[in-house]
Amino acid sequence: MSHTSSQTPGSTATGAFDPTATWPDYCASTRPGQWLPDILGDGFSYTSLPMGTDEEGELCATLVRYDPLELPLAPPRGPSWFRRIAEQLMPLREDLGRHRDERRARQKVTNGFVLSLHGWSDYFYNTELAEYWHSRGYSFYAIDLRRYGRSLRPHHQNPGFTAKLEEYDADLAAALATIRGLEGNDLPGICVAHSTGGLIASLWVNRNPDAFGALILNSPWLEMQGSYLVRYATQGVLEPIARVRPRAKLHLPEFDHYWRSLSRLAHGSWDLHPLWRPQVAFAPTAGWITAILAGHKEVSRGLHVKIPILVLTSRSTHLGTSFDESMLHNDSVIEVQVVRERSLGLGSEVTNVIIDGSMHDVFTSLTGPRAAAYEGIDRWAAGYLPTRPHAG
Repeated sequence: MSHTSSQTPGSTATGAFDPTATWPDYCASTRPGQWLPDILGDGFSYTSLPMGTDEEGELCATLVRYDPLELPLAPPRGPSWFRRIAEQLMPLREDLGRHRDERRARQKVTNGFVLSLHGWSDYFYNTELAEYWHSRGYSFYAIDLRRYGRSLRPHHQNPGFTAKLEEYDADLAAALATIRGLEGNDLPGICVAHSTGGLIASLWVNRNPDAFGALILNSPWLEMQGSYLVRYATQGVLEPIARVRPRAKLHLPEFDHYWRSLSRLAHGSWDLHPLWRPQVAFAPTAGWITAILAGHKEVSRGLHVKIPILVLTSRSTHLGTSFDESMLHNDSVIEVQVVRERSLGLGSEVTNVIIDGSMHDVFTSLTGPRAAAYEGIDRWAAGYLPTRPHAG
């Protein structure tokens, strides 16, 4: 099932099927080693990665994988008697799936694996990105971090909250351990990270130099909008609050123009979960902002990432307090020139590719810029990523 709309951006055909209407508000947690069908449809499944508890309750991260050969395990539909029989057969189907995994582990030869990491107030939904990497001979996985997307639970009062970015170390380590258990320890890995995820991934790879063989950053949020002066001023105001009340929500102006540029219900082309990628972003907290600012400060001092890094950004930025059409052709979230300058301090091999007309997420932009982003990866990969024969 494609996750992009076939309609003209901004239009919805009368009576057109809206998949979001059938999606659950929250994902069910899985048993250890169990994979359940994902909302993205055929070929996509997910497993929960337990992360303990905090004062709000249970925490988990969620690993999504794409395998177009996967047995369709969608929840059975039809009369009640049929559903009962189908549900009784589910364990058998899961056993077949496990045998398939074992067979694939013995037979599959790939170029490596990819782990995709989302941004703020976001989750993994880009089926096209998964299909792109699979077509290049890579096993594709994506993670929804704790308190995001598939990892959200009803008791989470502060979606996306963290008081320090290092909290996500456990999520990423658990995801990698699961992937290695399926793919083996010899395959190289690539991390593809967007926006806030790009900041998290850059810092994590700097602390864990053997985790991946390459890093691809999609409009990474490496510095506060404006300049480091804005960051200093903001830190001075918020740090005292964050120390005492890290979950204190900040009453900032609320904008929905980025959602408008993405959602097929507005001007975009994507089906978005209404709770996981809401029209207005998650309410930021004092702890979260100070964690981001601390990450920006660390990046500003320079990192020492040794693996090749590709940075994809739009050519220009258009910030505003209300939506306008230029936001479909510019980054409306970060200041791209500032980010490109910061990216040069991440490591010893950094390549910047500028995508004309792309939005903040270059892989959700209009068709032309999106294709240019994938072509940019292909050119870069030809020089930096080793390839092996792919048994497809």
